[in-house]
Amino acid sequence: MILESLQGFLPFISYFVIGYIITLCFLFVYTYITPHCEWRLMKENNPAAAVAFCGTLIGFILPIASAAVNAVSLTDFAVWGVIAGIMQLVTFFTVRLYMPKLSEKIEAQHLSAGLFLGAASLATGVLNAACMTY
Repeated sequence: MILESLQGFLPFISYFVIGYIITLCFLFVYTYITPHCEWRLMKENNPAAAVAFCGTLIGFILPIASAAVNAVSLTDFAVWGVIAGIMQLVTFFTVRLYMPKLSEKIEAQHLSAGLFLGAASLATGVLNAACMTY
């Protein structure tokens, strides 16, 4: 009985490790591309940066989870993970079109700017996850 349950361990750990690596890569790229330094701002206890970054992280993880459920292979999973990351970057740049001084506002701890970016990222993630059904 236990051995039967453990047969799914290799696929589980494969998807989990790839998902984790994709997430770390996304966070690296995202923090590199944004004009403000999320890590520094969060270390300085900036709530606007923390809310924006957490919304982006959750907005990225939702489609990653959907891709893991719907993927037909590890390669398929990784490809859709990259697409999820691209959609989050598009969201950041789209919000910047609407709010050109977004990074400056986040650095200045304007919570409304962080909330708006976080909510837009989360909304993108929900839509992205829903669209990843095939």
